[in-house]
Amino acid sequence: MKISVVITLKKDVLDPQGKIIHQTLDGMGFDDVNEVRQGKYFEIDTKENDPKKAKDKVEEMCKKLLANLVIENYKIIDLK
Repeated sequence: MKISVVITLKKDVLDPQGKIIHQTLDGMGFDDVNEVRQGKYFEIDTKENDPKKAKDKVEEMCKKLLANLVIENYKIIDLK
């Protein structure tokens, strides 16, 4: 089963890379962009066939390794 996860910085956390990307886009003429926030995307292919168990395992992975829960949020966006 393949599971997709998006990890983003929490709203109150400064995003210096997003700020640089925003400034660069503005310099390239994309001046209608209000803000850019950078994140991480993971596709995890697990051997688990039960969707609930697979989601639970990926949640545990996010909490223990993939996301820094102090400054980041994670969201499971797709199960296939």
